[in-house]
Order: sequence, then structure tokens, then C-alpha cells
Amino acid sequence: MQAFQTHRGIVATLDRANVDTDQIIPKQFLKSIKRTGFGESLFFDWRYGADGKANPDFELNDPKFAGASILVTRNNFGCGSSREHAVWAVAQYGFRAIIAPWQDRNGGRVPGFADIFRNNCVKNGILTIELSEPEVDTLFEQVERFKGVNATIDLDEQRVILHVDEEIAFHFDIDPVVKDHLIRGLDDIALTLEYANDITAFEKTHDTQLAETV
Repeated sequence: MQAFQTHRGIVATLDRANVDTDQIIPKQFLKSIKRTGFGESLFFDWRYGADGKANPDFELNDPKFAGASILVTRNNFGCGSSREHAVWAVAQYGFRAIIAPWQDRNGGRVPGFADIFRNNCVKNGILTIELSEPEVDTLFEQVERFKGVNATIDLDEQRVILHVDEEIAFHFDIDPVVKDHLIRGLDDIALTLEYANDITAFEKTHDTQLAETV
């Protein structure tokens, strides 16, 4: 998969909470077993009208978000079913990172992303970033205020830098293992292949031991 180190891109906002995977990629598009062609169907029911034309009222159809590669949204993004197609659609649309707020609820921290969706993002090279609600509110405000706002995400430094009149930076936390896998561009297959010699040696020894017991 494509490594994620430093990325700069246009920021798009989706001011909706609890966006589930059926809204990200509706069920009628799950028939294909290929991992291509899902980007054009991302947020299909919101993005297009009954006539198949782009819905001008849908946020991401705003011309100022054309070519956006960083998505800022609200809490509990990617909830619902475990379909990995949702992440494929996000990636194939062109998003490299998604930012959502964690919430402080009754003294506990509620994550910005559903667990399975977040894990699927890691496997497909998409960085999910959790910030506080006030920080995400600031991102929304600045993107609304300025046209074509860019941000730089530095995974090594764990910083989001918003390029406006006066640059605004946010620090984010990330699991060190996830960070390492994204920086090195390692999906599950690539991680397994790092131990290819050990696996081959084990298989040879295992086969010999089986032959001796027969």
C-alpha cells in the first residue's frame, strides 16, 4: 500500500455525525469483488439526485472542495457494518486522511471513528486522526471562512498544520505500531512477508518432522 509520511492537500468538510458505512458506500455497490471503481459511488445517496446528476446541496459537491484529499467530519464516522468497501471508496475518491473529533461523555472518551472502520483504514493506507471537538470546530470555521484551504499532515511529527492567514497547528496521538505501518506502507500481506525467511524455514522443518512421524 502507499506509505503515508507527509501529505499536503485541500481540506473538505462533512458536517455530519454518525456517518455509517451504508451511507459511505450503499449496499448495491457491494456486488463487485474487485477493489476498484468505488470512488465514484462514495456517499452515493447524498452525492447524486434521483436523475443521477450531482446534488448541488451536498457538501462535497461544492466546487471549492474539488480535488480534496483531507476530509474533516464529525464523531463516530464509519459506524455500521464492517464492509471494507467503505474504505476502498474513501481511498479511491482521493482522500488520504480523515479527521474526526473524540468526545468526552460522562467522563469517558468516545472515539471519533468506529473501530472496524479505523482498522480497515490502516490496512489501506488511510490515516485517521482524532482531535478534540473544539479543534475540529476550528477546522470547520477556517474552511468555511477561506476558499480552498490546504493542510499539511506530518505523521512523523503527529501534527496537522492548517495553512490560513496565520498557520494553525494541532497535535494528534496515534498508536506507535499503526504509525510505523503507515510510514513504511505495510499492509497485512507486507507485514507477513517481512518474516518470509522464517516462515520458509519453519515449513521445511515442519515438513521434515511430519515425515519422520509417519
